[in-house]
Amino acid sequence: MKTKLTILISLLLVVSFVNQAFAQTKKAKVQIALLLDVSNSMDGLIDQAKSQLWKIVNEMALAKYDGQTPDLEIALYEYGNDGLPSAEGYIRQVSQFTSDLDKISEDLFALKTNGGSEFCGQVIDVSLKQLAWSTSNDDLKMIFIAGNEPFTQGQVDYKVSCKAAITKGVIVNTIFCGNYQEGINTKWKDGADLADGKYMNIDQNVKEVYVESPFDPAILQLNKQLNETYISYGSVGKKMKERQVVQDNNAASMGTNAAINRAQSKSSVNYSNDEWDLVDAVEKDDKKLEELEKEDLPKELQGKSKAEMKKYLEQKKTEREKIQKQINELNAKRAKYVTEKKKENAEENTLDAVMIKAVKEQAQKKNYKFKK
Repeated sequence: MKTKLTILISLLLVVSFVNQAFAQTKKAKVQIALLLDVSNSMDGLIDQAKSQLWKIVNEMALAKYDGQTPDLEIALYEYGNDGLPSAEGYIRQVSQFTSDLDKISEDLFALKTNGGSEFCGQVIDVSLKQLAWSTSNDDLKMIFIAGNEPFTQGQVDYKVSCKAAITKGVIVNTIFCGNYQEGINTKWKDGADLADGKYMNIDQNVKEVYVESPFDPAILQLNKQLNETYISYGSVGKKMKERQVVQDNNAASMGTNAAINRAQSKSSVNYSNDEWDLVDAVEKDDKKLEELEKEDLPKELQGKSKAEMKKYLEQKKTEREKIQKQINELNAKRAKYVTEKKKENAEENTLDAVMIKAVKEQAQKKNYKFKK
């Protein structure tokens, strides 16, 4: 009997040790659900989201929790489009939570505005039920809902939705596109207050001011070189590598600021493409080469031995890290240059500015730290 008891105690101690070790190594997660009003008057809002996505990603790359950079996941919903089914509240999940940043960019650029009814309470409710929210108290879980119609519309009461969010540990931040007091009068602030969130207002038609710097051409050229270090594999690899270039072009179409911010994002830990890039895939799992069939190998590796493949990928990894380091160094110089050129204490009234401010405030309350 004592022997059995001793064995049981030993097993429990082992399980406890494993659980503690797992808890210590498990990375924290930041989940951001973007709920965007896509009715007729919201072209400016969608343009800000397209152009400023990478700036938001770059800020998140500076976050630390227990000394580690948390994983970033973004989800996207559109609401208020009459082209969507009325039975579903004119709401569509564009993307489930994903760390595939090129997909989020692709989805944003595919959004089209159309006249519609904006049901804020319902889209919050739908996102709470459909998205794979983390259950960990350490993870930062946030909804950002932006629009310009009364928060009270629709059959789902926003008060019920916002209270349901906070019971799941999900903060609801509201962004009214218009006058600050009008947003208060139409209950956007009340929605944020009910879910421990922050109420903000923006001018959705403001364009970000571009300050040209002497470092811009070099950063953009390095970004092109960075793409050459990605080695696609598998049935979707070629398509995903092409998508990478398309999203570069999409960012550039929104201006040089967006293109440079994207280049910086591609040089951060948040930009990983192990599902189609063999360099990232092998970095994540060193047995990946052993698992691939011959037909899944890229042409660069056809006919090579395993040792030759590993050497080639290692060279690409080294090349990538060197380029990323150069981009980050130039970006640091550019940031200093641009800051000096801009007016001091000028607060931008744009989507990225209010989102970054809210994220930092709420993250710091959960012991996340942001390096300068």
